[in-house]
Amino acid sequence: IAKRVRAKRLTLNLSQQSLALRSGVSYGTLKKFELSGQISLKSLLKLAVILDALEEFENLFPEQKLEKLASLDDLLKVKIRKRGRK
Repeated sequence: IAKRVRAKRLTLNLSQQSLALRSGVSYGTLKKFELSGQISLKSLLKLAVILDALEEFENLFPEQKLEKLASLDDLLKVKIRKRGRK
């Protein structure tokens, strides 16, 4: 991901400093990210907004759609988890 962010930044002709300033992510954080790949999700999303890549995060964990069920009884049998176990 870090390599793609760097490539996109360069394609847009942005320096690390200008991307950091526009996104609100510190220059040090951006530099570290491009070198090591380590960054917080919040900072990554800030970069995605500026690099016009936020939409890709929408597809990260898509909702599962219920398949067509034969009857109302089948629908009532389907259990959708509302919370996880320990």
